[in-house]
Amino acid sequence: MTTLLPRFLKALERFHAAHPWDHNARYHRWIMRQLPKRFGTALDIGSGSGDLARLLGTRAGSVRGLDADPAIVARARALTAPAAPVAFTVGDALADIPSGSYNVITCVAALHHLPFSDALGVFRRHLAPGGTLVVVGLARAQSTGDRLLGAVAVPLNVAMAWIKNRGRRSARSASMTAPVRPAVMSFADIVREARQVLPGARLRRRVFWRYTLVWHQN
Repeated sequence: MTTLLPRFLKALERFHAAHPWDHNARYHRWIMRQLPKRFGTALDIGSGSGDLARLLGTRAGSVRGLDADPAIVARARALTAPAAPVAFTVGDALADIPSGSYNVITCVAALHHLPFSDALGVFRRHLAPGGTLVVVGLARAQSTGDRLLGAVAVPLNVAMAWIKNRGRRSARSASMTAPVRPAVMSFADIVREARQVLPGARLRRRVFWRYTLVWHQN
């Protein structure tokens, strides 16, 4: 058993390298369900190739995507129609947020790259009264519940990878090019610190090693 497990994990790595799919994009429609049908301004932190920012642009008056990677920002711009109300900026997620307030702020799979409480404080300051913050983040597995949810995700992940890549000769995810960084905070730590900065925030564990956070500015 002890020799089979490393072989199984290596086989999974090889399979997913050959059949990648965007775990984060799975949550885009869910994010849109948390938002008003129409809103004025939106900011997408860690916008990658811009899929979510462009989706936000179907409801918003204007959307700004912010990412630290110049190459992926260039790709986002190339994929965005000139008439779309969406613009992309290269910059630091905390230091370079364009001035002003936003009715919607989203942050998908980027918060674990940032100082957690500081980042939430910055997002809160840039959120307009009545605005909505939506985060899809990564947490370190710690509890039994975390590990059970992770175990359930393994066969689902294989199934989704197979479905998403069926009929393709090769597949490559281009939603982000930044190095992958593992999460260091447990979900319990995330809940505790998030509610100190954002009282009343709603947090929930999700499948595919994610959690969600929704908070409304008074």
